[in-house]
Amino acid sequence: MGAQSTRNQKRSRAIVKDAGAQTSGMAQLDDAALAHRARELAAGGSISDPAAFLGVLCVASERTLGLAPFPVQSQAVLRLVEGDVIQMATGEGKTLVGAMAATGFALTGKRVHVITVNDYLAERDAEWMRPLVEFFGLSVAAVTEKLGPEERRAAYACDVVYGPVNEIGFDVLRDQQITRRADAVQAPADVALVDEADSVLVDEALVPLVLAGSQPGLETAGQITDVVRHLREREHYTIDDDHRNVFLTDAGADRVEGALGIASLYDDEHVGTTLVKVNLALHAKALLIRDIHYIVADSKVQLIDASRGRVADLQRWPDGLQAAVEAKEGLDVTEGGRILDTITLQALMRRYPMVCGMTGTAVEATDQLRQFYDLHVSVIDRNKELQRFDEADRIYATLAEKNRAIVEEIARIHATGQPVLVGTQDVAESEALAEALADYDIEVNVLNAKNHAEEARIIAEAGDLGRVTVSTQMAGRGTDIRLGGADQDDHEAVAALGGLAVIGTARHRTARLDNQLRGRAGRQGDPGLSLFFVSLQDDVVVSGGAGDNVTAHPDPSGLIDSPRIRDWVGHCQRVTEGQLLEIHSQTWKYNQLLADQRVTVDERRSRLLDTDLAWQELSERNPWRSAQLAHLDEGVRVQAARDIMLFHLDDEWAEHLAVMDDVRESIHLRAIARETPIDEYHRIAVREFKDLAQRAVDKAVETFAEIEIDEDGAHLLDGGLARPSATWTYMVSDNPLAGSGNSVISGIGNLFR
Repeated sequence: MGAQSTRNQKRSRAIVKDAGAQTSGMAQLDDAALAHRARELAAGGSISDPAAFLGVLCVASERTLGLAPFPVQSQAVLRLVEGDVIQMATGEGKTLVGAMAATGFALTGKRVHVITVNDYLAERDAEWMRPLVEFFGLSVAAVTEKLGPEERRAAYACDVVYGPVNEIGFDVLRDQQITRRADAVQAPADVALVDEADSVLVDEALVPLVLAGSQPGLETAGQITDVVRHLREREHYTIDDDHRNVFLTDAGADRVEGALGIASLYDDEHVGTTLVKVNLALHAKALLIRDIHYIVADSKVQLIDASRGRVADLQRWPDGLQAAVEAKEGLDVTEGGRILDTITLQALMRRYPMVCGMTGTAVEATDQLRQFYDLHVSVIDRNKELQRFDEADRIYATLAEKNRAIVEEIARIHATGQPVLVGTQDVAESEALAEALADYDIEVNVLNAKNHAEEARIIAEAGDLGRVTVSTQMAGRGTDIRLGGADQDDHEAVAALGGLAVIGTARHRTARLDNQLRGRAGRQGDPGLSLFFVSLQDDVVVSGGAGDNVTAHPDPSGLIDSPRIRDWVGHCQRVTEGQLLEIHSQTWKYNQLLADQRVTVDERRSRLLDTDLAWQELSERNPWRSAQLAHLDEGVRVQAARDIMLFHLDDEWAEHLAVMDDVRESIHLRAIARETPIDEYHRIAVREFKDLAQRAVDKAVETFAEIEIDEDGAHLLDGGLARPSATWTYMVSDNPLAGSGNSVISGIGNLFR
């Protein structure tokens, strides 16, 4: 972790010890005096005596919440306030730590966004921690999807704001479309304190949040979908090793051309239209699999958030691909839309002057956190020593042998009464496993994207006697599993049986996700067990070990008991981690230039919004028109000019995004011409952006000269320059590597039979 980190940890422990010594004195103060003491210590925007300040927060926590922080929690608060990402094990009290740190920041005059992964956690944590924040005369609120503009504006005005990362990002995008500053809902924030930091800052960092406007989109013709449906893998198309791309073969192109009655898909008239639709339909057929990447419910395609195993209500693929999947499933194809603006979670986080965070598994993401955010990781010790037993992986030759062994092991443990939590990779696998266990008369609680509404109840009971819970992607579910059920009535009985047993049905593509699943057992010194099953046919092994020539000698059940093979499986996982990091790094390079260009547009937009710059520029270019409008109220004239300028700036930015999206789709072809795709992309992006602001001004000058402007302002609508009548937000899912541990290779049929 580095010498600097070690020194910081030692200093933090010394401060915590000093704070503990001061706590008894602080406890003698009444509420008003204690709150006053906190404000004294934070006067001037910095904390003058960290130990005393920590002592105040500890006493206030016990008074308002009935929670006396452990020394390790106090240490975590200090590291957060100094801007680190802290690693704390599951069940060690991150929610309280986050609230104490947020309160500390707010007392120094900083507005804090506590960023969560969903609405439920934002609302729950804001209410739970409200007494602590309000004790010091500070305000706290939660931003959730259901709030309207006025409620959002009030929430963002608070000192401490809890909100899901996607809602905060969508509000940034919506605020970039306003034409009057008073219409903005967000107030500037100084600190982002990120819960599940590795999930938000690494796993989903490159997920684009999108604001779209109503406009007929690209639909995939039903005829093309029908043609593609009958293509066969290897004969008509091939899939690359990491399941990210699919390619037509010559025979496949001939088949499609014959069926559509065209001479060549690669003629100029078809390359930008028909070929695009064929490729989208082929991607939908070959790479996007029902009950793994999406489910169909209520006659709609609903995407599965691979990192959390939930339906992503606000998520969709880019419009053409979304339409292709809908056509594949025989559903009504939804209207597309023009992308008005977009921002990745990574770019969103970089808007904050300070970022810190907390998670159960940060160490494995140290390199990414440092490389992309310049953040350091501090590991916080457990309050009580870990009692969980992490058994060595059980490795099997085939998927069928592994799945049979999983069912038998669950049945064996269940017979003792010990609760079992099984972590699966996707919806299809969770349901197949539940069916297999039903044959053993084992009742199973299934937690996956199809029933995530029952999530809190299922997780709360997962530690009860005899309970078997099967879940997709336990990462980021944000709820503790307590032994003996929600009320812990049977805590001692479950502990005597060995605590919660966690079983992983496959290795994840990163060890960090394995450890998140493991961390569900052994909270606060409880006993527990973790065990992963692996087969040589699992995706991670096949993908990470591609090209390796490995010989294994299984026993009659298919079990391979070999340290060499175990080491090789670990190697395969490290290879897939490297693949993910390379994808992240490459995608970051593509996104970064657009993010920098976006900053330039934002700055221009702010000047137009907050000054009379628009009126000045238009008047200079057309003094005659300016004189014509001199009789109008100054405020009306300035706002009319602003509306015109902002319309064209936003329109040119949306067009730039569309152009660069098209370039990105075809940039890999540059490699054929021995050009470096990323260099070519940058060259084109710089060239296209160079004249964007000037084009916007030139078009604004034309509109200024032609459009009617009166006491009601600029009549843009009459000039055919209407902003979209409807807008909507969504996230673009573009990571086929996320999820799919067993299922792509197996074809999903009867996994556990």
